Amino acid sequence: MTHPPAPTGELRAEGLSYEVDGRLLVDGVDLTAAPGETVGVVGPNGSGKTTLLRCVYGTLRPTAGRALLDGEDLHTMTPKARARRLATVPQDGQGAFELTVRQVVAMGRSPHKRFWEADTAADEEFVEAALARVGVADLAGRTFPSLSGGERQRALVARALVQEPTLVVLDEPTNHLDIRYQLDILTLVRELGTTNLLALHDLNLAAYYCDVLHVLDGGRLVASGAPKDVLTPELLAGVYGVTAEVSTHPVTGAPTVVYLPPTAS
Repeated sequence: MTHPPAPTGELRAEGLSYEVDGRLLVDGVDLTAAPGETVGVVGPNGSGKTTLLRCVYGTLRPTAGRALLDGEDLHTMTPKARARRLATVPQDGQGAFELTVRQVVAMGRSPHKRFWEADTAADEEFVEAALARVGVADLAGRTFPSLSGGERQRALVARALVQEPTLVVLDEPTNHLDIRYQLDILTLVRELGTTNLLALHDLNLAAYYCDVLHVLDGGRLVASGAPKDVLTPELLAGVYGVTAEVSTHPVTGAPTVVYLPPTAS
């Protein structure tokens, strides 16, 4: 008896497009994220980063093309089946619901349960382990809205962990966070062992934490590759309209972008 191959978290977008009122917000994007890679999507405001991610994780249906996870079209899966394999950390973790952190994290087990099923001892172990791994075990009894931005993002990563996904999609996970929490969150994401697709604004963070970068401009993919190959002064001038110097950091070995002020006329 043959068994289907084990999920690996390989993501492939093929000709992914999303059109609204005749305007292509995402235009024929092809990209891949290999198992275990951390892949960044970068580009200026309005370039289509969030729309692309939403087409991948299912809140938007592409008007053309498809997103495949381990060869299976994500949009042919039921929401529950998709949630067993793909977890999302949204751009802003604010919420008005008065649930505790433990309850929010426990929601990540719901794709693996029937609607009426109570949490099992194994579920509780998953939750406690995830809370400890992201460093918020001491906040488990706090209400989610009472947390700081960095604490909320950690809790949402914990929720993603207990889903047991192979792919995690994160939309601006460092948005509005102090630099310490930005570094903490991205370090944590790198250590999850999952395939990670994330949209980022900060190019220096993207260069350091991502294995591969995809650059969007006007909804189109204009560059892909290792950060050192993608982040060039020419690309930054063409896509972002800025003058910049790019060097190799002597400690990290990652490309470092320094922006230069416009020349006074």
